[in-house]
Amino acid sequence: MKKIIQDLNFEQLKQLAAEYGEKPFRAKQLYTGIMQGKKLTEISVLPKAFIQKLLEDYEDAPVTIIKTLVSRDGTEKYLFRLADGNVIEGVFMQYSYGNTQCVSTQVGCRMGCKFCASTLGGRIRDLTSGEILSQVLVVNAMHADGKKRGVTNVVLMGSGEPLDNYQSVVTFIRNLAAEGGINISPRNVSLSTCGLVPEMYKLADEGLPVNLTVSLHNVTDGERARTMPIANRYKIAEILAACANYFEKTGRRYIFEYSLIEGENADDKHAQALCRLLAGKPCHVNLIRLNDVKERKLSAASENAAQNFLQILQNGGISATLRRRMGADIGGACGQLRAGYLSGQ
Repeated sequence: MKKIIQDLNFEQLKQLAAEYGEKPFRAKQLYTGIMQGKKLTEISVLPKAFIQKLLEDYEDAPVTIIKTLVSRDGTEKYLFRLADGNVIEGVFMQYSYGNTQCVSTQVGCRMGCKFCASTLGGRIRDLTSGEILSQVLVVNAMHADGKKRGVTNVVLMGSGEPLDNYQSVVTFIRNLAAEGGINISPRNVSLSTCGLVPEMYKLADEGLPVNLTVSLHNVTDGERARTMPIANRYKIAEILAACANYFEKTGRRYIFEYSLIEGENADDKHAQALCRLLAGKPCHVNLIRLNDVKERKLSAASENAAQNFLQILQNGGISATLRRRMGADIGGACGQLRAGYLSGQ
């Protein structure tokens, strides 16, 4: 596979243009074209000879959309093909406050969470920062309206564990926020982790005030380990300490995701235990009714059970919301579209 030009920031592109014998303004034209989601061969202001030189070393398009599914609620789900033939996926969701894109950070995942389709085939490889960024660029180009961005918020919640691909993800966030580029602030970025504690501490020192979201999904280490193997490595107490450090360093409250799974973690007892666990902490709980993953044989809690769980948390003084189910009719859960594609469905 050739190199990914979207891995480079503007200063690096200026150096690249000089190495190819081009004037500095060509770097600006190149950068602008890339940020508009164009292939190298679509940046018509560049000399053809320059483009041909670039194509000897760099991919024309590191990420292309090969399939789009549109939900009844307007959610769009994309299957992306990478230059090496691997496939990943992403989701585009429209809200009153803006448009959110969910991006992948790895091809597959090795965390093994039993409610997630992303882990079904394990981790194939990490994505580069430019491959992560390119997902945003191509979708933004589809939805942009004049000078208005099509994508206003980004969540790192697609295939892969973001903190398992730490350096590429941090570089992506910096390049996403760069002035003159797509310029999406880290404050509009949410990073979801299953709880890689050392990397959570590192992230707190990066100076990137992203919204840290931790997949919790249960209230004791033993129960959590039934669906999340990572619980055998890092305890809930360690995760809570890392979250407290993140708040101290960034001033940003942290978020816990809690998927309500029938017969597993969605009864009154678990809701009351969650209240005790999080009492007084500067956090928010995002309750999720699981999108069913047939390979995992786990089912979402009923709407009544979800509403009851939410009420117990709110009555217990815990900031909490129940996430609106989006894309359930198109396989909205992480990894479902890719899994179906790989199995020939």
